[in-house]
Amino acid sequence: MPATYEPIATTTLVANTSTITFSSIPSTYTDLKIVAILIGRSTVSPQPSLRFNGDTATNYSQSTVRGTGSAYQNSNEASVNYMNVAEGGVLSSTIPSLVEADIFSYRGSTYKAALGRFSNDLNGSGIVTNSVGVWRSTAAITSVSIFDCNGNSTAFAIGSVVTLYGIKAA
Repeated sequence: MPATYEPIATTTLVANTSTITFSSIPSTYTDLKIVAILIGRSTVSPQPSLRFNGDTATNYSQSTVRGTGSAYQNSNEASVNYMNVAEGGVLSSTIPSLVEADIFSYRGSTYKAALGRFSNDLNGSGIVTNSVGVWRSTAAITSVSIFDCNGNSTAFAIGSVVTLYGIKAA
């Protein structure tokens, strides 16, 4: 990572779980970045999504574009209770997927914007997803959760690694 990125916390899963949360995020950075290498469970089809400060109300909106190499799709959602960073994509139980999210001005008093990226190969049948979302809250972000919006209770498998970075002012 560039010198302006500081790792805040890293989680490596030692048990299957449905949610990975980073809490007590310090307010000493300008932006946040999440980098995750996720493995799914073979019995479920998880879609990684974000929530801020545990907010489960319909305060999120998003637009997504995705491509598979043979098809292109886009979608828009308003007033949902999560920000999906992998809409249309699912995690493999054998091939890790990359999830990234950039969260801008997380401690500011305006609505929060985030860019999400998801990619996996799946031996030629993978997908690339890019999304932009807004959390309609003026509260500073103090916690970020990555969870499966499909509701699987053990979506993310052992060996998944997620790191939260703080971005210092350049």
